[in-house]
Amino acid sequence: MKLLGLFERQIPGDDALLELARLRFSQANLGAEMHAGAPEELERMLLFRPASPSKGKASPRPVPRELPVTAHLARDFVLPESLPRILAFAARFAGRIYGMTLHDHADLAARPAYYLEAARELDRGLARIPNRPWLFIEYAAGIDLGAYRSFLESTRDLAQVSACVDVGHVGIWRACQAFAERHPGLDARALKRAPKQAQALMADLEAAVGESLPAVLELIAGLGSLGKPVHFHLHDGHPLSNFSPYGVADHLSFLAELPLGFDHVGRRTAPLMFGPAGLARIVRQALEALGPDRVSFTLEIHPTAERLPLDSEAARLFGHWVDKTNAERMNHWLAMLVENQSLLLRAARQTARQ
Repeated sequence: MKLLGLFERQIPGDDALLELARLRFSQANLGAEMHAGAPEELERMLLFRPASPSKGKASPRPVPRELPVTAHLARDFVLPESLPRILAFAARFAGRIYGMTLHDHADLAARPAYYLEAARELDRGLARIPNRPWLFIEYAAGIDLGAYRSFLESTRDLAQVSACVDVGHVGIWRACQAFAERHPGLDARALKRAPKQAQALMADLEAAVGESLPAVLELIAGLGSLGKPVHFHLHDGHPLSNFSPYGVADHLSFLAELPLGFDHVGRRTAPLMFGPAGLARIVRQALEALGPDRVSFTLEIHPTAERLPLDSEAARLFGHWVDKTNAERMNHWLAMLVENQSLLLRAARQTARQ
């Protein structure tokens, strides 16, 4: 089982932020998923690759051990047009990264044979590269989940191409679909801009959100038959969330709750799609369906505006900063990733004991 976290500079500042990320990831023994739109961008990010000290039997001195890295390719990588760019990435970073994540596209559902042939051509190209990374096609475009499952079945014979299950994307899609079944023509996510209507429909919305976890578990249950590794993006969410500056309703911590601008059943917060208990069920389902050797998890959680003071080791990285606000925001984000990593590890240990 490989554990990774979102490793990038989403908070303004210089390379001291990436040095802090390397420090915290190394301390937590957490690998890194790095976004990249060009090979040069990934080369630069790899300069900050986290490493975990390990003691060898021959020497008591700690020896740095590089932690796994996956490359999250930019959204403008689309099959089949971007096939040469993807293969160039794979060849350049062969033996240095574990995998590459590629967003799916509407053509996967609208033109399945066309998209499948592009995936086959990509698989053939990857097979010619020694020590090639895996290519994981992520559920990201909001297509029908049945179409995505059918595509995965059709790629069973592809040896280098597999799936990236983004549990937040799957959960949001199913919650919105279930809500639309109760209220045709109404997008659950639009209710965040209509608090009075959201309050009136909150019971139906919570029932729809309750269908997110079963949809994720059902998808994972069928992945074991593929017989190859599967990558996961882990984060929570809710159709009413307006936290993200990117306009998405997910990428939240599993420890968070949704603030409401109104009272609902005596509370002003609502649970998210999964929470810690839902994460535990997702981890258990993945490990049981696939086995630990074929599972990799990335905690793809975005930062908040909260701050956490720097300890002395981290403070040394920011001696040239006068205003430490963004350093403390980065420190909080990294601490949040590690807290969610602890939840994940606990779930994995519980699964192993069963």
